[in-house]
Amino acid sequence: MNQEQKSPNIRRRRLGQVLRGLREESGLTLDAAAKGAGVPRSTLGRMETAEARRLRHTDLNALADFYNVDAETREGMHGLAREAKERGWWSKYKDVFGERALPDWEAEASAIRTFQSQLIPGLFQTPRYAAAIFRGGRATTEENIERLVEARMTRQQILNRIHPPRMTAVIDEAALHRLIGGHEIMREQLEHLGHLAVRHNIDVQVLPYEAGEHLGMEGSFTILEFPEPRDTPIVYVETATRGLFLESTEELDAYNVTFSNVQGVALSTSRSAEFIHHATQALEKQT
Repeated sequence: MNQEQKSPNIRRRRLGQVLRGLREESGLTLDAAAKGAGVPRSTLGRMETAEARRLRHTDLNALADFYNVDAETREGMHGLAREAKERGWWSKYKDVFGERALPDWEAEASAIRTFQSQLIPGLFQTPRYAAAIFRGGRATTEENIERLVEARMTRQQILNRIHPPRMTAVIDEAALHRLIGGHEIMREQLEHLGHLAVRHNIDVQVLPYEAGEHLGMEGSFTILEFPEPRDTPIVYVETATRGLFLESTEELDAYNVTFSNVQGVALSTSRSAEFIHHATQALEKQT
């Protein structure tokens, strides 16, 4: 894996797991461990929950001494801390992605499952379709639109890497009919979606109107899975103000059940390809 494909967030989460595991093995509360190691309780708490952005060598050494870890474990802790400070390409777009960037998690994902109720998934969008979405009735400069589109197109490079993630997308029929940017842009987008649907690592399923009610009616979401068993999956839900990352077992279970439901009532990949083709042809007649 090259430098740009490493995820600092995942490294922080692994380090947090190590520290929490050492504390629990010692049978200590957070207060007792922090006091014993001489590390502020709030600092140790943020380290264990992967919220700490600054990981100081002195704190790590103090914890390693307190837990009496071996040299290999100590070096592993420092190695994770060093990698957690590294920056991927998305750091250049902090104004676009925010503090906890979705590409940070996508960088190492081995499988991505997404349900989209209104739009074509961001990883599948064409530049003109994405630009039309970002305009979306808002008064904004073209320069800002270009930057947002550039960031989104760069995200899509994970689908072209040597070992791309397995991508499964269930897309509501509404997303195929919603006329984003006009007939020409929408036709171009559907053609692109049709081409992606036949890639070996991508499955696209259309959820037709006739499927009726389903568990995904509350909104879109994405589940990201990782190759390392210790890196538990994470759910991403985008809101009007920010993206939410959900990690608890209960939340993961709920979204796994929801995705299984929408995938189960969606059309097969072959029938979905035909559906997308017919929708594209319908737009061709209107352009």
